[in-house]
Amino acid sequence: MKGKLESSERQKLIEEGKNLKEVLATLEENLVQLTDKLQQEAQCVPNMAHPDVPIGGEDCSALRKMVGSPREFSFPVKDHVQLGKELDLFDFDSAAEVSGSKFYYLRNEAVMLEMGLTNWAISKVMRKGFTPLITPEIVRSTIVEKCGFQPRGTNTQVYSIEGSDQCLIGTAEIPVGGMHMDSILSDSVLPLKYVAYSHCFRTEAGAAGTATRGLYRVHQFSKVEMFILCRPEDSDAYHEELIRIEEDLFSSLGLHFKTLDMASGDLGAPAYRKYDIEAWMPGLGRYGEISSASNCTDYQSRRLGIRYRPSSSEASPNSKKGKANSGPTQFVHTLNATACAVPRMIVCLLENFQQEDGSVIIPEPLRPFMGGIERISPKNK
Repeated sequence: MKGKLESSERQKLIEEGKNLKEVLATLEENLVQLTDKLQQEAQCVPNMAHPDVPIGGEDCSALRKMVGSPREFSFPVKDHVQLGKELDLFDFDSAAEVSGSKFYYLRNEAVMLEMGLTNWAISKVMRKGFTPLITPEIVRSTIVEKCGFQPRGTNTQVYSIEGSDQCLIGTAEIPVGGMHMDSILSDSVLPLKYVAYSHCFRTEAGAAGTATRGLYRVHQFSKVEMFILCRPEDSDAYHEELIRIEEDLFSSLGLHFKTLDMASGDLGAPAYRKYDIEAWMPGLGRYGEISSASNCTDYQSRRLGIRYRPSSSEASPNSKKGKANSGPTQFVHTLNATACAVPRMIVCLLENFQQEDGSVIIPEPLRPFMGGIERISPKNK
């Protein structure tokens, strides 16, 4: 086109150029669609499993530890729903009218119990070197996906906000993980340890039956979550640290529980290895999950773009999208663990510490965080 051309030849080349632009635009559009489809398919591939993880479904999970024994009662045991009604702690009926099923109002001492449990858990975990956070509770759906959850999948547990690319979080793990997205961290700042408070929202698709009644399985709840970013070679050790913290928390309240090494079929997509804690709930007559601790290795950090630079070539502690100075970067490992899922803890405390006169004893470690309340007693009619 830059040379001397006959007008007919020039016009022919102009038309050819226009056609190339149109073809290129179509190809680029197809590439975007194919890339998105490839990304969606790739996100369905779960993490590898630790060699020692039991193979099979949930029933194949291995017992790691048993703490305490079930309390023996000399009177008929009530479940937390009956106790809550008699002690005027919950209002499920009004919540069902206002919001729908699996919602609740907390009343009277139950409010103090939630606040007390939250502050107790945060203060205990902070002493272990964790930085406290309160996180956003609405995040972009891409962050949810990069953390290994499927907001658009069938039977999703995620609430998506119609007409936007945002979701309500099901756990603080999601916004905490996203906080360092597309970062190159300095080796000297690792490990990064956070203890995060948030409300959590879950659709609980497919959940039904008496085992899920009351506070056991709800759409909205408060939770204190631990989250660690560390060097790959350290993640197994921090996984053990997280489960020890959880066990110490629940032991200090006098709960009877067991720790399980969860089988491969119950790991979920991000987890390389997961330990669950199930506490005895006498009113329900069974063990119920109150906590879990997962090592996600580099599954989330690869998707979120969280790297670190080994100490031989330092970068600034939080250099966002910075170019490498020298030396290769590596993906960090991420771990998460529940310090306190409030409704399940309320279930445990009410059912395990109920008394024959209908009252409930508050465990001593919680009393300073509840204004000194030692016992929840029936209200005088």
